[in-house]
Amino acid sequence: MSDADARLALVLDWLARDVRLDVERIAPASSDASFRRYFRVFHRGGTLIVMDAPPEREDVRPYLQVSGMLEALGVHVPHVHESDAPRGLLLLEDLGATPYLSRLAEGGDPESLYADALDTLAQIQARGREAARALPPYDREALLREMTLMPEWFCARHLRIELAGEERELLGRSFELLIREALAQPQVFVHRDYHSRNLMVVERGNPGVLDFQDALRGPIGYDLASLLKDCYIAWPRERILGWLRAYRARLLARGAEAGAGEAQLTRWVDLIGVQRHLKVLGIFARLWYRDGKRGYLQDLPLTLRYLLDTCARYPELAELGDFLERRAAPALPRANARAEEGAPVRPGA
Repeated sequence: MSDADARLALVLDWLARDVRLDVERIAPASSDASFRRYFRVFHRGGTLIVMDAPPEREDVRPYLQVSGMLEALGVHVPHVHESDAPRGLLLLEDLGATPYLSRLAEGGDPESLYADALDTLAQIQARGREAARALPPYDREALLREMTLMPEWFCARHLRIELAGEERELLGRSFELLIREALAQPQVFVHRDYHSRNLMVVERGNPGVLDFQDALRGPIGYDLASLLKDCYIAWPRERILGWLRAYRARLLARGAEAGAGEAQLTRWVDLIGVQRHLKVLGIFARLWYRDGKRGYLQDLPLTLRYLLDTCARYPELAELGDFLERRAAPALPRANARAEEGAPVRPGA
């Protein structure tokens, strides 16, 4: 029996013996970039979701902690009905099968959807100040560790470019600038993946919010960058600026810190967005070469475009932008084409 089959047998046994749920059938619901899997459970009363997180690979305790924090703030996260943390099993409310990304692709109204998403985010940031103090800090070490994924996995592994000494120094200087800027921002409750694939369209309490277990206390602009500079869907700059103006008004109405003006909030979002997108380049490449997950490679071009656009707007990022324009942009189409031709070559193979 494979590990996956053994875990599914464990799920079924848990539901029957411990939860005492009369299961009619069970089907895969979704997977994500981690080792977690999700199953939709059909029973007499409706549907529920089982999270299957092998404990040797994933710890569900942070999920349970952050879920409780967000639920206390009035955020619509999947309610936890049952949990077996030692075995990595959770029984959750089913928030349906329509993420924001799908609804937007079908022609859903972005103004209405993003108004709900920004209302919820303002609630988290304004009301979650006490909860944020209980979260680990998004500190220098974490910020730097994330960005170093970019030269290792995106440049060296995916693009197959060897960085010269001065290019490594340039990246090092750029990383330090972005760390200083991030740590200078107001520090708030940060979801860390607040975007169109993790926001579910629901009838009541929209949006349903998923994938929050890695929350940290960090820069106010981070979740805004995740949402408004989403790696899976792009919006015109003017629309983004309009959403930022409206968001700042939401924060001020709640008595929360919102920057000295619109320009400062925009700068905060832009610069932490560069940190996030550098990280994402590395993570998306790593998901292919380490984990065999090819699907995220198609999102690399948009992620790189965000970086080029922002670097062109800030003189202090001009050198980084020039490097990305000269070295990364021309190599990316060839790298993605190579990936389409076969399986990844893993380290030591």
